[in-house]
Order: sequence, then C-alpha cells, then structure tokens
Amino acid sequence: MEIIGRVKKLFDIQKFNSGFRKREMVLTTEEPYPQNILIEFIQDKVDLLGSIRPEDKIKVFINIRGREWTNPEGTIKYFNSIQGWKIEEIQHSIGNKTSVSPSLSSSSDDFDDLPF
Repeated sequence: MEIIGRVKKLFDIQKFNSGFRKREMVLTTEEPYPQNILIEFIQDKVDLLGSIRPEDKIKVFINIRGREWTNPEGTIKYFNSIQGWKIEEIQHSIGNKTSVSPSLSSSSDDFDDLPF
C-alpha cells in the first residue's frame, strides 16, 4: 500500500535499551478531506527519514500492522499501526524552492515476517 502527501511533522528518533529504534512522522494527504496520518519507521527504516523535511511531498510505501493486547482487568483490546518501509520523494522543499528527487529505500526492502 502507499500514501501520498506532504510531511507535516517529523519526530525525534526513539532509542530503547533493547537496541530497538523508531521514528514517527505525520503525513497530510492532499484530498478534499485531508487526513493527518501517523507513520512509524522502525530499525533500519529510520534512516529513510534522514533527508526528508517538513513540507516535502512524498509517497510512502506502508504495511498496516495489528495486534491484540489483554489489559490487567482481562479485557482484550486491538491496536493498529502504520509502518513505512520505502519513500519516494515527489517534491523536496528547500526554502521556497522545490525539486523532484529519486526514490529512497534502505538496503533491505524485504520482510522476513511476510507469509510469502
């Protein structure tokens, strides 16, 4: 799946004691009813955001993840997350100038956890 929009916000990289890394961004879609979509990039995919700036127009290739969690009271809850794995820059914003840029992807675009 993919989402096209403008970068609204980039958050700082989060590093955890386990060595896990995560960075989130908000992408605003350009449609009649724009949506602000939170997309997370994990582990080596964090590096994809290195050259991305607010107001850049990009295409983000995503996977939707879901998980089940049981709270201490025994109630089951479900959560979804959107994980980015590849970025294509459509317009790179530098001050008032924009330019078209090539695709950005990390050295590994494959997913070992996919069922095929």
